Amino acid sequence: MREIPKIAAVMIALLSAAISDGANAGISNMSRGLRAQLERIQLSAPALAPMAHVRFCMDYPAECTVRRLIFRGGPVKLTSSRWSDVVQVNNTVNGTIVPTANLGGLATETWIVGPRTGDCNDYAVTKRHELLARGWPARALLLSEVITSSGEHHLVLVVRTASADLVLDNLTAEIRVWSKTPYRFARMQTPGNARLWATIVSWSSRRERTASLEAVKVGLD
Repeated sequence: MREIPKIAAVMIALLSAAISDGANAGISNMSRGLRAQLERIQLSAPALAPMAHVRFCMDYPAECTVRRLIFRGGPVKLTSSRWSDVVQVNNTVNGTIVPTANLGGLATETWIVGPRTGDCNDYAVTKRHELLARGWPARALLLSEVITSSGEHHLVLVVRTASADLVLDNLTAEIRVWSKTPYRFARMQTPGNARLWATIVSWSSRRERTASLEAVKVGLD
């Protein structure tokens, strides 16, 4: 659903910032600023997949199928319908699975789709499963390992769209642009092969984290 007042406010703010830098360069500056805000995650070198994900692919082979012509159709456009999918799945899964810590560590870690109780891994793979069932392409649904401010490793689902990379997280109901999360991104599934993972370009090589979900929603149909 469009949020006209908020969208208008965002556009006015962006336009005002551009004008303040000079009328002649206003439109150009606004365009560059918006592109910077919507900057997407950049994959770096190949990385080992988490051992639990390797086991997950053995238990759920359909979730890890390598699909041909994976980039056919280009990036997924974030329409109102797509946005509704993301919100509904995030809220439903967060509200359905009862959070339970894995006290056994990596040795006992098992990723399960749709369990009654589970940890961050189960939330993330369940959200991915549900969005796949709604027709989302696998290339746009990437599991990502992040590190919290306390140093804990945590799994989230990154939803890649033509506008920005969005993060679905069991620790919050808010869907955030990846650069507005409090995490350091460590590794992520590759768009071309769900079984392969890659490291992520470090924060130090990126622009200031100024992305806004309101800016992303400007492009909603």
